[in-house]
Amino acid sequence: MKTLNSTATYQAVFNSISEGGFEVSFPDFPGCVTFGNTFEEAQKMASEVLSLWIEELEADHKTIPDSHKRPIIADVTVSLA
Repeated sequence: MKTLNSTATYQAVFNSISEGGFEVSFPDFPGCVTFGNTFEEAQKMASEVLSLWIEELEADHKTIPDSHKRPIIADVTVSLA
């Protein structure tokens, strides 16, 4: 459990959506999602919504998950026949 006034870093998954913009979800916080019209806006919204989500967990005296190590995700280019 995190202590008051400490910081933690959590994974946020940014998925580009067909309508435009980015949907953001958090693997350590199922159900916590947000959206931004641009990547920068999605990053800002991600920080805001996750902060509110954690505040709600604290208010309900629930455990705040520890952050997990990040996977390395990279694009791989291949030749197509």
